[in-house]
Amino acid sequence: IIILCVQLADQFCNAIGVLQQCAPPASFSNIQTAINKDQPANPTEEYAQLFAALIARTAKDVDVLIDSLPSEESTAALQAASLRQLEEENHEAAARLEDVVYRGDMLLEKIQSALADIAQSQLRTRNWRTKPVFTC
Repeated sequence: IIILCVQLADQFCNAIGVLQQCAPPASFSNIQTAINKDQPANPTEEYAQLFAALIARTAKDVDVLIDSLPSEESTAALQAASLRQLEEENHEAAARLEDVVYRGDMLLEKIQSALADIAQSQLRTRNWRTKPVFTC
C-alpha cells in the first residue's frame, strides 16, 4: 500500500507540474507579465487524460488492497476457523493428488510392460527371419 501511495503522490506531483507548464499565463491588473511565445495556445488534453487515467488506476489499486485487508469483524476465532477450513481443503487435495499419482504409476507400469512385450515380439520376429531354413 505504501508503494501505491508513493506512486499516487508522484502522479499528483507530475500532473501539477504539467498543469503549471501548459497553463496559459494569467494576467494580473497590477503586475505586467510577459507571455511566453513558446507555449502552445491551447494545452493538449493528452496530458490531462494520461494523468487522470494513471491517478484513477492507482487509486483503484489502493482501494482493492484496502478491501483485501481483514475486516474489523474478523476475529481471531474466525481467522482460526478459516485457517482450519483451508488446511482441511489442502489435505483433501493432497489425498486426491496422491491417488492420481498412484493411478499414474500403475498406468506407467502397464505401458512399460506392454512396450517390453512389443520389444520381445519384435526381437523374436527378427530372429525368426534371420535363421536359415534347412531342407531335407
